[in-house]
Amino acid sequence: MSQKIYVFDTTLRDGEQVPGCQLTTDEKVMIAKQLEKLGVDIIEAGFPISSPGDFKSVVEVSKAVTEPTVCALSRAVKGDIEAAAEALKFAKRPRIHTGIGASDIHIKHKFNSTREQIIEQAIAAVKHAKKFVEDVEFYAEDSGRADLEFLAKLTDEVIKAGATVVNLPDTTGYVLPHEMFERISYIMNNVPNIDKAIISMHNHNDLGLATANTIAGIQAGARQVEVTINGIGERAGNTSLEEVAMILKVHKSLGLHTNIESTLLSPLSNLVSQTMRMPVQANKAIVGRNAFAHSSGIHQDGFLKHTENYEIINPQEVGVDKSSIVLTARSGRHALKHRLEMLGFKLEKPEIDDAYSRFLDLADRIKEVNDKDLVILMKETVSA
Repeated sequence: MSQKIYVFDTTLRDGEQVPGCQLTTDEKVMIAKQLEKLGVDIIEAGFPISSPGDFKSVVEVSKAVTEPTVCALSRAVKGDIEAAAEALKFAKRPRIHTGIGASDIHIKHKFNSTREQIIEQAIAAVKHAKKFVEDVEFYAEDSGRADLEFLAKLTDEVIKAGATVVNLPDTTGYVLPHEMFERISYIMNNVPNIDKAIISMHNHNDLGLATANTIAGIQAGARQVEVTINGIGERAGNTSLEEVAMILKVHKSLGLHTNIESTLLSPLSNLVSQTMRMPVQANKAIVGRNAFAHSSGIHQDGFLKHTENYEIINPQEVGVDKSSIVLTARSGRHALKHRLEMLGFKLEKPEIDDAYSRFLDLADRIKEVNDKDLVILMKETVSA
């Protein structure tokens, strides 16, 4: 089995479904070009049937990028599939992503259908899409809550119909990681033609488990991950691209890799955040402003002695210049001495003790002490 994990970025489609974060066509093209530089394998550019703007965006992204596959979403409906095919006419590597609900909840309460009818509609959709493009991905929506035996049958049938990728999404973010491993393992072992398609993970973050479930899925045999920059997306969001990329880079024992150029992660995170007007939470893994910041005295002391005491990633690996020491009332003498030396103040122990006492009084008042505050503090210390 291939050890490469294909990165399918859906920032421009699922990520853009965040209320108030819609992108113009020009903005989508700008981000798509950066995703190409980042090294993603597939860019899902939009849902062409949904609006003229989305149709145009898929057309323009198709023109703008060369290396990645450009993907357009559709329901298992002829009109959707034909709109997707038309929007992809300029793509160098086009893919139609079509599908339908797979859980009994969706089959009954969304489609008012039966399992047998769902399989028939799925087969018809894949066959229709194959008339326009060779690369067809099928999504079995709400796979996380679908009956496994039925899901295996559905997967088998859409691969027979010509699907090159089968996406088994945890649409509601329901599944636990060990369950995801077991479910994907079941599919890998119970679908006779599984070797003729790639299984894909598209997990939502309703319970904060999207990344964990994605890693569990690829450990079980999935070889495509559907992700977004900063983990943005519907409701609580999608699996975070930067988290998956760095997990695979840090945990080399997994034997899996992507084509992601990790030094571009932080800059692209900032671009997406600014363009979509959606701030990144400070404690967000990999790209949050606190991801490489240390404020506890114990942590600062350990970090200054040896960075690997408290960091498993060199910040420059993800495009961050350096780690930071944040001076607060929780900081210790070592951190204060380090910062003062950076500012040109060389102090002996008695002087450090005095400066530290004054520093704590100041930190209790203003919460965070910056370099300007320290210079003023030292002037006061010298004149005292």
